[in-house]
Amino acid sequence: MASSSLAPPPGLRRRRNRARLRTAGFLSPWLIGFSVFFAYPLIATVYFSFMHYNQIEEPDFVGLRNWKYVLTQMPLFGPALWNTLWLVVVMVALRIVFGLGIGLLVTKIKSATGFFRTAFYLPYLAPPVAATVAFVFLLNPGTGPVNGILGALGIPAPAWFNDPGWAKPSLVMLSLWGIGDLMVIFMAALLDVPKEQYEAAELDGAGAWRKFRYVTWPSITPIVMFAVVTGVVQTMQYYTQALVAGKLASGVSVGPGSVVQPGYPEHSTLTVPQLVYSLGFQNFNTGAACVLSLVLFVIAMAVTTLLMRKRAGLLPAEDRSV
Repeated sequence: MASSSLAPPPGLRRRRNRARLRTAGFLSPWLIGFSVFFAYPLIATVYFSFMHYNQIEEPDFVGLRNWKYVLTQMPLFGPALWNTLWLVVVMVALRIVFGLGIGLLVTKIKSATGFFRTAFYLPYLAPPVAATVAFVFLLNPGTGPVNGILGALGIPAPAWFNDPGWAKPSLVMLSLWGIGDLMVIFMAALLDVPKEQYEAAELDGAGAWRKFRYVTWPSITPIVMFAVVTGVVQTMQYYTQALVAGKLASGVSVGPGSVVQPGYPEHSTLTVPQLVYSLGFQNFNTGAACVLSLVLFVIAMAVTTLLMRKRAGLLPAEDRSV
């Protein structure tokens, strides 16, 4: 009797059920997308990492053999991981600095702002493959115009994508050429800073650096955090530009039927996503490819979690956790 007296009336239960169904209906697109494009692939990747599977025969359970092979026996895992982390640190940092610097420059220009904004943004619109082909042509050590100009000026010309020491810096230069996406994001953040704060800083005698340090930076730190996190995630998946640049520099034409081991020259442009593709779709070693994918996923999650922590130093002092 007591339990029935505490039960909600039937009308209230029906309203609650309708509210739950309505909420589930609104969430269903996200739930379906999350399940199909993230949860299921992640579970399948974990499953196949313990299997020997060549995409033709039935999977065969091998335990930790794939993990042992990738982490202790694969000779290219170390160079690929090093190249990926190097690009994450150097490329993301320089893209933030250059994107913010160009955003500041364009916002300070008094005339022809639209022209400069368009000029800096247009390279970003170029397809990655086409942009890489053009960039490799410009930096060709034998026929490229860049080395021709450097030679005319008496400056030693590097081999760029054909030199293991210059290959990764050349990829960074390619990414800086297409800096338009970050420029637009930073411009929007800079234009949103209240002008009254700049006026108050000028009344206090603050110069350009102090205004940037105490007015601009605290206002745009959330945007900087967003740019850093998304840049790290994108660079951890860096694939197309490095693969195309390596193929072109090695003399292999880009097109159907062209199969070449990635990483030219001397594995200096080899990244973990390239190694995943090579193992999984060229050598049909799905188990090892899944292990590499999980390692990359764990590293990306760890770096992102570290950056998202308030004590990472990108947030204003008053917002940091103790």
